[in-house]
Amino acid sequence: MTESLTQVFLLTGAASGIGRHLAGALSAAGHRVLAADVNAEGLGRARVEDGWAEEAVLCHPFDVRVPADWEAALGPALARFGRVNVLLNVAAYLKPGAGWEADAAEVDKHVDTNLKGVVHGTRALGRYFVAQRQGHIVNFGSLASLAPVPGLTLYSATKFAVRAFSLASAQELKPHGVAVTVVLPDAVQTPMLELQVDYPEAALTFSGSRPLTVQDIHRVLLEKVLPHRPLEATLPFHRGPWRASSPSGPAWRPPLPRRSTERAARRKPSRTRSAPGSQGPAEGAFVGHANHCEPHSSAWANGTNEGSSVAVGATSVRKVSVLSLLFS
Repeated sequence: MTESLTQVFLLTGAASGIGRHLAGALSAAGHRVLAADVNAEGLGRARVEDGWAEEAVLCHPFDVRVPADWEAALGPALARFGRVNVLLNVAAYLKPGAGWEADAAEVDKHVDTNLKGVVHGTRALGRYFVAQRQGHIVNFGSLASLAPVPGLTLYSATKFAVRAFSLASAQELKPHGVAVTVVLPDAVQTPMLELQVDYPEAALTFSGSRPLTVQDIHRVLLEKVLPHRPLEATLPFHRGPWRASSPSGPAWRPPLPRRSTERAARRKPSRTRSAPGSQGPAEGAFVGHANHCEPHSSAWANGTNEGSSVAVGATSVRKVSVLSLLFS
């Protein structure tokens, strides 16, 4: 990969799960990574076991809950690689249980890691990116950002907030040349998923046909999120907005203006789906929100941080208005 195509990533949660896989996959693809995690021992073990190249991956343990740690992490990344192009906020914390039974320490750990960690990272890298007039912030939410999961109350609440913060921040940073994307995956086969197996209250987590893999996340990130910079990416599409299961049936859906509802109904017959085994939207679909997207070849919309029309799968989108359009 030429230097002009190489990107530099600041990646949190790199000691395990999604973050660990991305550190190896991105560096193997020719990119440069500052790999961060609060678990310094786990980060070092991942480097050795996965064979991360010294010249491509800089391990830098830090705590996403501490604002000063974010400021301190940017310096080593710039000193080693000369720049940072993308922030990947992957670090997260989850402990199953009812919200009303959680102690204060659990409340703080969920909020501080899942929400405040994302906020602090967006603040620190957002200021740097604004000064550069370019950059991409990718915050990892969850399908729980769209449909709250009983038994994962604190996790759901913080992931809801991550989505809200990301969508609002995208509007604030767009005039400065900075894109913000929130990625909303269903359950992913990682240690975080495995720890939920013995908790009956987390049963809804396993209601999908199969867990996603870290390779699924990697593919959508590299093929869809980074090149197209959408506002939001849900994986998989059929478990996306307003379709996640809940004890009382489908998640609540906000009413659409009559004109939008009629327009969606007219388009529904022309909806296209990918053939089995294809790389189309059924596996990684993008949903239009306040970054102003309307489909003109399909019944679902893709958000984009860019003003130009962009094709993703069977759908192309264009900037139209601030009205959110959510089609089922």
